Amino acid sequence: MKTYRQLFAVPEFRVLFLVQCLNVGAYAVASLALGTITFAATGSPVLTALAMFGAPLMRIVGQALFGSGSDLVRPRTALVLVASATLVTDLLQAIPGLAWGWRFALLAAGPLITSALGGSMMALVSDILPPDGFILGRATMNIAVGGMQIVGFGIGGLLLIRFTTTQLFLGSAAALLVAVLLLRFGLSDHPPRHAGSSVVRRTREVNRRLLGSRVVRPLYLTLWVPNGLIVGCEALFVPFAGERAGYLFAVTAAGMLLGDVVVGRFLSVPLRDSLIGPLRLLLAVPYLAFFLVPSLPYAAALAFVASAGYSASLPLQERLVTHTDSEARGQVFGLQGTGLMVGQALGALLGGAVATALGMGPEAAAKAMGVMAVASVVVAVALTPGLRRSRPGAGVLAPALAPGPR
Repeated sequence: MKTYRQLFAVPEFRVLFLVQCLNVGAYAVASLALGTITFAATGSPVLTALAMFGAPLMRIVGQALFGSGSDLVRPRTALVLVASATLVTDLLQAIPGLAWGWRFALLAAGPLITSALGGSMMALVSDILPPDGFILGRATMNIAVGGMQIVGFGIGGLLLIRFTTTQLFLGSAAALLVAVLLLRFGLSDHPPRHAGSSVVRRTREVNRRLLGSRVVRPLYLTLWVPNGLIVGCEALFVPFAGERAGYLFAVTAAGMLLGDVVVGRFLSVPLRDSLIGPLRLLLAVPYLAFFLVPSLPYAAALAFVASAGYSASLPLQERLVTHTDSEARGQVFGLQGTGLMVGQALGALLGGAVATALGMGPEAAAKAMGVMAVASVVVAVALTPGLRRSRPGAGVLAPALAPGPR
């Protein structure tokens, strides 16, 4: 499977792609609304970053206890529950004057459910596509993320000029309702990938084996940490650019989209694998220029170029599939998604803390982005030796959940 025509000829993939578009667009609009509310009320980069990116911290709890839910629950049921939970929280966030304690409690509710069931989508993609179509399918799902972040943040920024944050939350909930209906009536009722186990016991056992693997652990850390530190840069777009931050979010999503199209569609497997190192550095190096506090147009250009580096996740996930067992594929991707979101949340909080320590304001935010970029480069370089154990031809090929050496 090498073309988009072949990919979208699979009916269930079309449904999942549309649902991904709706989910990401809704999330972008709702998070921009909440970040705007928070910064207007507090003026705090830390609280703004927490409001926009901090919710996934709760996924640590869910993943540690219930991560196998992605393999033990029917995929359609799992995806409907995830979308429905987010829909309900958006409706409650739309209540004018809602107390801050309730707003942050709502931020925690959705990620708890997502951590238990969120791996179902990518596991289902790997099921409904042939093996040679997975990376193209994964890249296309990433395109949905990039494209709808452009739409969500770009249009969200425009909508904030004319509409209230309450109306943005309601619009997000409406999009999620459409997603729920697509999932319920557009997907077949696939059986669970595994049955007969205690979800808590299986979750702990699989997590232990995945994170204990000398081959798989560096893959996870590379997918989580450098990216999370760069999200710490993106979390400072609002303090840096104010009401024009939506445009920075939009160009960042556009760069990610371009990178995923090129790497996922046009590069051969050996070439994209060999580019893992350069792409990881590309993700961070342009943000070093923020030490000079660039104007908004230059900042947008730098963010656009840097975000193409997110496409390193495609060959990294290709290695993840190679080195793990298909029976636990839902939890493999659930753990990957949880770690990614937690890394992003921690990066956002760290970025906010650095900006606060530097004095707050646009200049402090810009310099904090430079600091986060330095940290991302250092971590990416430090993880390079561990990645060599998973590269093609390295000789360590036992799946992380199969009998054999770890």
